[in-house]
Amino acid sequence: MSDDTIFGKIARGEAEANIVYEDDQCLAFRDLYPAAPMHILVIPRKPIPRLCDSGEEDQSLLGHLMLVANKVAEEQGFGDQFRLVVNNGEGAGQSVFHLHLHVIGGRSLSWPPG
Repeated sequence: MSDDTIFGKIARGEAEANIVYEDDQCLAFRDLYPAAPMHILVIPRKPIPRLCDSGEEDQSLLGHLMLVANKVAEEQGFGDQFRLVVNNGEGAGQSVFHLHLHVIGGRSLSWPPG
């Protein structure tokens, strides 16, 4: 897996995205193919291919990503009703191998997903 993905390029400012939040550790932007009225991706600036590739040293960063997801959902008006999804690996639906959280809301979401 290469760490030079479209999300890596967005994180480095080499590709455009509709960014709704950014800080020194991560950024959040609108998904190009939204599955719901709110579909935002939260990515770390650090290139971690999959969640299973993270380590103990990433614990604080992973927590930060979740807090940012919550903040973004709140700012978008969906703060108390949204789904947070992390696909880990191709068989789970991951298509870009740069860790990312999907923040999805604005419509009824069924269970189980998938």
